[in-house]
Amino acid sequence: MDAIDPAATAWLLAATAMVLLMTPGLAIFYGGMVRTTGVLNMIMMCFISIPLCTVAWLLAGYSVAFSDDAGSGLIGNLTHFGMLGIDPTTLRGEVPELLFATFQLTFAIVTAALISGAIADRARFAAWMVFVPMWTVAVYAVVAHWVWGPGGWLFEFGVLDYAGGLVVEIVSGASALALALVLGPRIGFKKDAMRPHNLPFVLLGAGLLWFGWFGFNAGSALAANGTAAAVFLNTLVAGCLGMLGWITVERIRDGKPTTFGAASGVVAGLVAITPSCGTVNTLGAFIVGAAAGVVCSFAVGLKFRWGYDDSLDVVGVHFVGGVVGVLLIGLIATEVMTAGPSGLFYGGGLTQLGKQSLAVVVVAAYAFTASYLIAKMIDRLMGFRVSPEDETTGVDFTQHAETAYAEGVHGHVPTRRPGFGGLGALDTPGTPQPAETADES
Repeated sequence: MDAIDPAATAWLLAATAMVLLMTPGLAIFYGGMVRTTGVLNMIMMCFISIPLCTVAWLLAGYSVAFSDDAGSGLIGNLTHFGMLGIDPTTLRGEVPELLFATFQLTFAIVTAALISGAIADRARFAAWMVFVPMWTVAVYAVVAHWVWGPGGWLFEFGVLDYAGGLVVEIVSGASALALALVLGPRIGFKKDAMRPHNLPFVLLGAGLLWFGWFGFNAGSALAANGTAAAVFLNTLVAGCLGMLGWITVERIRDGKPTTFGAASGVVAGLVAITPSCGTVNTLGAFIVGAAAGVVCSFAVGLKFRWGYDDSLDVVGVHFVGGVVGVLLIGLIATEVMTAGPSGLFYGGGLTQLGKQSLAVVVVAAYAFTASYLIAKMIDRLMGFRVSPEDETTGVDFTQHAETAYAEGVHGHVPTRRPGFGGLGALDTPGTPQPAETADES
């Protein structure tokens, strides 16, 4: 048995904490992007993913993803159901397997939370709580086994995905599209302005995500070595070029670069470098980041042309950015980074590009279909979307009996039950506020 590597273990402990921080960061990022009446609900949909995914992952998800293959490379067995057979002395390479499982858990958490952005302002919180653990096991863990698990068929086929372009980004984007179609568009979609209510929140959230992404990508080296250092630098470079690419498009197309575009560009670049950070060199990271910033800045507008309401552009940024990153591996991967296959532009021919393309199609199709069926079943059994009245009032108040701001809900001050105080005592909306304090959103 290999001995534990203290340096690798220390780095993975830090990286795991960094990736977990990404979910609160995403909550702030998404919270700033919605209107004032849905801030708390959006933040809660992200935060509730932490305990829901944790339970599902430790009971079954980890075993489905990372146990030995149960057959044909499609799914792991249940040897480690409830983490059976794993204790502090069990190693995964040169790090404790309990730590490896926790690190992978944080990936599952943020992937589930990403999906919530597509259904902002209109989902029943109880239905979301049912969806997340089912999706974690049936969709995320299955694809993780295909790509990263022992004997996974895409892994054996030679598909490269260093830190989750397929498993995290394309899976979350395809699943988000499925849920957006099941729930339908928000009231006023393509008619009313639905601008972000707090751009400082968006930028703060983007900064937290960027910080956590270093653990996300460089932590995937599972070692404190030169590869982790190269991946760390690639992650920084791609985030920078994603921002520059996006705001350049805005400057040319719209006349002015925006703070919202800058934050979105950073995330687009980070999304695209996720699968390729361990396969491309520094110049390749420049290309990946810039390509994602430019392509995703156009892709987010497709929802208006095609009529699906992806509220916070999960499809346009995470799905499209993931596709960009996965496919560019087939073009600019270098042998120095992969220790094997190279992309087309480095003498590797079309073989790797073909493998990457197949993986994109298969993973996207599975994630979309499975997520659609799970969401449709929940919708039939308990209803996934709030009523029109609740949506108009605001999901913060109708789902959580709270409001984020003193201005209340749509210009109304929530009344309080006699004898109670605090936000938890909010009741049915009462009389309109004075004009000078009314919520104008």
